[in-house]
Amino acid sequence: MKIAILSCFYPYRGGIAQFNASLYAQLSKSNKVKAFNFTRQYPSSLFPGQTQYVTKDDEAVPIESQALLDTVNPITWIKTARTIRKWRPNLIIIDYWMSWFAPSLGYVARNLKKDFKTISILHNVIPHEPKFFDKPLTRYFLSGFDGHVVLSEDVGKDLLKLAPQAKMTELFHPIYSHFGKKIERKEAEKFLGIEPCKKNILFFGLIRAYKGLDILIEAFDQLDDEYQLIIAGEPYGSFEKYQNLIDHSKGKDRIHTYLKYMKDSEVKNFFSVADVTVLPYRSATQSGISAISYHFEIPMIVTNVGGLKEAIGESGTGLVAEKPEASYIAQEIKTFFSDESIRQQCHVSIRGEKERLSWHNFARLLEDFAESLNV
Repeated sequence: MKIAILSCFYPYRGGIAQFNASLYAQLSKSNKVKAFNFTRQYPSSLFPGQTQYVTKDDEAVPIESQALLDTVNPITWIKTARTIRKWRPNLIIIDYWMSWFAPSLGYVARNLKKDFKTISILHNVIPHEPKFFDKPLTRYFLSGFDGHVVLSEDVGKDLLKLAPQAKMTELFHPIYSHFGKKIERKEAEKFLGIEPCKKNILFFGLIRAYKGLDILIEAFDQLDDEYQLIIAGEPYGSFEKYQNLIDHSKGKDRIHTYLKYMKDSEVKNFFSVADVTVLPYRSATQSGISAISYHFEIPMIVTNVGGLKEAIGESGTGLVAEKPEASYIAQEIKTFFSDESIRQQCHVSIRGEKERLSWHNFARLLEDFAESLNV
């Protein structure tokens, strides 16, 4: 089968680019796959992080792609649709995660749907930080597809609210496996410059308001000096409010920050010292951080929002705080460390999930769904 994937690929960085690189690699094992990329995702003035692109220090695996689509230049939307049509794929896959992309990607999909089978992979339907224009733009995008893949039950519910007749299948966020193996804990502790023999809590990934890092810092104030908090990731926006909370925390000497985008080879250092990953999110669908935690076999504590309870609590791979509030998160952290049997059961459950949540299974189910669409 000839499969075209239109989304962000190398030299863009971040979770969506990593997702697409892994999907491309898996689908290419049994199909002819071509990656179509952006020439520009966002104007630099709208991007909240340091850079959209892989730097010379990053270690992302290059994916060969054809860069065509500029989200702010409609002429390139026409060119992209024409180029993909000329290649004549059997299937077109387009990722979606925020409404900024709805006009450009929606235009391409709508102009290809009449000739080819089109599927979207919906990481989000409604963004974590919603705006008034999200719903109408997303409806426009959704109308360009024969079917949709959602990565959690909550995303599926959001989809059906906007497009009740949509054909969809609920799959899962596969496990990232390109970060290498864990290293010795002592070696990682030395590399990070943290005190050994502590109960290590990890917050990892891009720092954005909806991810609730402030809640976790407040929860950490309710823990004794046996605990250590490790914050690793690039802030999207100012870190000032979080730094202020850290400066006023009674445990500030046990809070360690590493405020940058982590290249692939650095990720293992943080998960090799972690006893538990905490996702104190205010809102969520699914999380790429959970996919990394699964790879390194680190249990998680999540809040009962979006698809996190479904993915973590119901699978037994971690604990769920019923509300995104400091007291609830602190209590689940204490519970996790108070009972060895809980930690052991989480590790057993994670190993089982790792087999199920493979890229091989994801690609197979996606292809089966595509075959089932009668268009």
